[in-house]
Amino acid sequence: MTKKNEGPARAPTIMDVAEAAAVSKSTVSLVLQGSTLIRDETAQRVRAEAQRLGYVYNRRAAELRRKSSNTIGVVINDLMNPFFAEVLVGIERCLVDAGHVVFMAHTHDNFERQQRVLQSMREHNAAGIVLCPAIGTPKTLPKEIQQWGIPLVIMVRSLGSGTYDFVGSQNAKGLATATRHLIERGHRRIAFLGGQSGVVYEERLEGYRQALTQARIAFDERLVVPESPTRAGGHAAMAALLERRTGATAAVCYNDISALGALAALGERGLRAGTDFALMGFDNVLDAAHSNPPLSTMDIHPGELGEQAAALLMKRMANPHLKRQTYLAEPELRLRQSG
Repeated sequence: MTKKNEGPARAPTIMDVAEAAAVSKSTVSLVLQGSTLIRDETAQRVRAEAQRLGYVYNRRAAELRRKSSNTIGVVINDLMNPFFAEVLVGIERCLVDAGHVVFMAHTHDNFERQQRVLQSMREHNAAGIVLCPAIGTPKTLPKEIQQWGIPLVIMVRSLGSGTYDFVGSQNAKGLATATRHLIERGHRRIAFLGGQSGVVYEERLEGYRQALTQARIAFDERLVVPESPTRAGGHAAMAALLERRTGATAAVCYNDISALGALAALGERGLRAGTDFALMGFDNVLDAAHSNPPLSTMDIHPGELGEQAAALLMKRMANPHLKRQTYLAEPELRLRQSG
């Protein structure tokens, strides 16, 4: 006798999981949403039964029913810079531990691309956004995003005064500290390499100038070499500085990635940082401790910066009426062989 074709097996439902785990449907839903309201023992039993049955939680459908989302948008301007990669790790670690899904986008410092990304996040009902603005971002953008009803944290690059939450570092203070360190080591001809425009660049350049003024050292424009804040930019800036024959014996760099490029330019000319020329970075990315020679820098703890951005965003999501939140990392001097 031929067995009748019974068709494909029925997919397990949330009710199947609830029955197998001997709990209610609402308990299963809370566990799969990552709620902390359910006891660990119960939550573990529910997850085990869901896995055994092959049940897949449809988070998107649940979000549509609740008219909410647990997706957080993170918009980074330059993932080629390891600083931002480390910041992103800190953001993701904090948000994922809290049960959120992170949707990351890279703008490559292109404002038009940034606008498309932000609009896409709005269309996908993002629960919040962390943004490191692209060059050229108008000061009105935070207010525009707030009008969408989406909590926002601006990170690293300030957009001036406003009501938005901000996470960054004390840029002027950090560069002043780095410059003073070189002055205390006897250097008088100190260059500023890398960076080109924007609030962060102006703040760090101002810190450099402040330290020179306090030491009664005249500011010399020939010692300031703007370049893209990249490894190639740092290489080009150092090469240009050496060609100018300014008598420079040391340099502070806009960031670590610029300093790593400057290190390479020195090496190509038979010069060694720390012996023939003193060099300081800014950020303290992981690569800084393992360059040749190891790079002295200002440490703003990139991973912790990301965690702070995530923490401020979650506070804003929980209470939209909070006063403006800010976190400014205080740079710490990390002395290694280069400076």
